[in-house]
Amino acid sequence: MRMTVETTNETGGIPAVRETLLGPRFRWVSIGMFALVFLAAFESMAVTAVMPAVAADLDGRALYALAFAGPLAVSVIGMIVAGNAADRGGPRLALYTSVALFVVGLVIAGTAVEMWQLVAGRLVHGLGGGGLTVALYVIVARIIPPGLHPGMFAGFAAAWVVPSLVGPFVAGVVADSAGWPWVFLGVVALVVPALLMVVPSLRGLRSGTNGERPPWSVSRIAWATLAGVAVLVLNLSTEASGWAAWVLPIASIAVIAIAVRPMVPRGTLRAVRGLPASVLTRGALAGAFFGTQVYLPLLLTGEPYVLSTAMAGLVLTLGGVAWAIASQVQGRNPVRLSNERALRIGLVLLGAAITMSLVATLLQLPPFAFMLAWTLAGGGMGLMYPRTTVMGLQSSTDENQGFISSAMTVSDALGAAVAIALTAIVYAVLLPSGSVVAVAGAIAVALGVWAVALFAGLRAHAEPPARAATTVAA
Repeated sequence: MRMTVETTNETGGIPAVRETLLGPRFRWVSIGMFALVFLAAFESMAVTAVMPAVAADLDGRALYALAFAGPLAVSVIGMIVAGNAADRGGPRLALYTSVALFVVGLVIAGTAVEMWQLVAGRLVHGLGGGGLTVALYVIVARIIPPGLHPGMFAGFAAAWVVPSLVGPFVAGVVADSAGWPWVFLGVVALVVPALLMVVPSLRGLRSGTNGERPPWSVSRIAWATLAGVAVLVLNLSTEASGWAAWVLPIASIAVIAIAVRPMVPRGTLRAVRGLPASVLTRGALAGAFFGTQVYLPLLLTGEPYVLSTAMAGLVLTLGGVAWAIASQVQGRNPVRLSNERALRIGLVLLGAAITMSLVATLLQLPPFAFMLAWTLAGGGMGLMYPRTTVMGLQSSTDENQGFISSAMTVSDALGAAVAIALTAIVYAVLLPSGSVVAVAGAIAVALGVWAVALFAGLRAHAEPPARAATTVAA
C-alpha cells in the first residue's frame, strides 16, 4: 500500500508532490477501507472454518451449502442497488446502509438457536456485504488517483493476510472454547470505528455525473432479486426428490442466465473479448476457488482425517497468506507484470491446485497435500483478482463506474453461489457412497468451473472506456 504517484501543478505539468496511500491526503480513508475489508475477510475465513461445527451443533448439515451460497445470492441485490445509488449520488448512502446490514446480519447469526436462523442472518449479512464491496470500489475510483489503484487493490488483498494467518485458527479456538456464536458477534464492535475513518473523506464527494442523475434501475434490481431467488432454489433443490430433483436445478440455472444479463456488460455469458470476458472470468474464478474451499474443512474434520476445527482451518490459512503475498507481488510490478500475464500464470496455479486437491481426496493423501495445493490456489488468486478489478476500472468512466463495479462483484457472487450450489447437488447425490467420494465429486465440479475461467481468461483484457461503454447493458 506504499505505492506512490506524482501529481502535477496547474501551470506546467511539473511534478508537485509524490502521494502515497498512507500519506496525509489518503491515510485515513485508506486505513478505514482496509479495515472494512479486513473485517469482512475475517468473517469469511472464520465462518468457512467453523461451519462444520455450526452445522453439527444446530443439526443443519442439509443447509450447509446454503449457508455459503445464500449470502452470495442475496449479495447480488445489494451490489446492484449500491452500484445504482453510487451512479446517482455518490457512494456514501450505499456505504452506510451496507455497513448497517452487515452488522445486523452478524448479530442475527451470532444469536441463532436453529440453522434456519443462522442462514437468515447470513442472508442479511450477505445483502450488506454485497453493497459494501461495490461502495468501496466506487470510493477508490472517485478518491484515489488511478496510479495508486493497483496498490490500493493490493492493499485490499493484503487485508486478508492477518485473517488468513489467525482467522481460521482463532475461529476454531473460539468455537471450541467460548462457542461459535462469538465468531460472529466479536466482529460487530470493530466495524463502526473502521467506518468512521472513511467518513471524513466522503464529505462533499462528487456524484460522478454531470448534473443529471441516472434513474433508479428498478428492472435491474428486479432481475437481481430473481437471480438471488433462483440461486436459493438451486441450493434447496438438493432436498427435492423425483422429477423435481431434475427440473428445479435446470430451471434455476436457466433463470439465473436470463436474470444476470441486464446486470453485466453485453456478451459476458459468451466471453466476448475485452470487458465482458473479464467480468465472466471473475465469476468463474470465484466459483472454482470457493466451490473447492468450502468442502476442505468438511473433509478434514470428518473421516478419515478427523482433524480439529483449528487444524483444518490451517489449510485456509495457507491459501489466504499466499493470496495476500501474490497480491503484493503483482501490486509492486504493475508494468513489468502485465494484466494478461498475471491472469495466465494465476490460471495455471489455480488449475493445478484444484487438480491436486481432487487427487489428494481420492487417494486420501495426508493433510500436507491439501496445504500445498491450497497454497498454490491462493497464490494464483492473488495474482489474478486485483488485475481483473484493475481491468474493469480501466474500462470505466465516471458515469458507469458503479455499473461496472457492481458487474464485477455480481459476477463474483453469482459465480461462487452457482458453483457452490452445483457442488452441493453432486455432494448430496454421491454422499451415500461415502463422504470422501462426495467431496471428490464436488471438487470435480469446481474443476469444470475452472475450465470456464480458463476459456474466458484467455480473452480478457482492459478496453478504452469509449469502446467498453458500448458493451454496458442499458
